[in-house]
Amino acid sequence: MQPTSKASRFFDLVDQREYAFCQAINRAVRFRPVLGYFQLVSKLGDGWFWYALILSMPFFVPQTGPGLALLMALTGLTCTLTYKLLKRWLIRERPFISFPSINCGTPPLDRYSFPSGHTLHAVCFQTMLFMTVPVLALTILPFTLSVAASRVVLGLHYPTDVAAGALIGGAMGYASMKYLFDNAVTLFLA
Repeated sequence: MQPTSKASRFFDLVDQREYAFCQAINRAVRFRPVLGYFQLVSKLGDGWFWYALILSMPFFVPQTGPGLALLMALTGLTCTLTYKLLKRWLIRERPFISFPSINCGTPPLDRYSFPSGHTLHAVCFQTMLFMTVPVLALTILPFTLSVAASRVVLGLHYPTDVAAGALIGGAMGYASMKYLFDNAVTLFLA
């Protein structure tokens, strides 16, 4: 199939450069405990972990938690729209599709790879927590890092997909906190 856009030609070049690294990391799924761990992290990163965290924010920080929970939910929806639009526009195939020697460790939620939506959400929420509840953020950091790693280990994303998801998610989380947090808290305190 011939590349039809500048983005797809660019990704074809980048994919070739990232292939060996992806394949080396993906070999970890041969070990059942590694595969099981990253499958569980991936499943929780589908949203379940974040939904539970958002719902529990009023208990963690009673004064600002309801406003933070609302803002996290709205920012999460914005993240979903953003990564879905980018994936449809940029159309980068997943590593296991482009390179049959890379094993798919768990079924993907959608077809395309760039950027990683799991990483985008994880880093977005991690950023929001670091700006409001740093102790909780430090507790959750290993999970966030595991979510990012799972995307490459399971053969679902290239490292650049994960890096882009982290940059976009971090920027969205920061912007949300910087410009909207006070309004969300005021809404619940009024």
